[in-house]
Amino acid sequence: QVQLVESGGGLAQAGGSLRLSCAASGRAFSSRALGWFRQAPGKEREFVSTISPSGGTKYYADSVKGRCTISRDNAKRTVYLQVDSLKPEDTAVYFCAARDYSLTSARPTEYAYWGQGTQVTVSS
Repeated sequence: QVQLVESGGGLAQAGGSLRLSCAASGRAFSSRALGWFRQAPGKEREFVSTISPSGGTKYYADSVKGRCTISRDNAKRTVYLQVDSLKPEDTAVYFCAARDYSLTSARPTEYAYWGQGTQVTVSS
């Protein structure tokens, strides 16, 4: 079992930056692929980024590529998402998630564990 707790969301202006964190407890954190997803009101949950257990493999959604950086600190059992050049369309609840496997994935259905989410609101 894995518990995930996100933090770092809030209100930001367009063009600004936010750094989201997700602290994990439970088993085998350093062996799990991790991901960030987001869900805007009235929309489906969408993939943002994923990272392999070592941090050596990372993927990003086209909508955030070049503006987001995912990273992880296995010693601190934490995964991060740095979002720069914020846009109003980045407004959403951001969720971190963990897989039972080491392979990265962009599919939310392939993640077994989810945090409660942190709200990001970007004003224009």
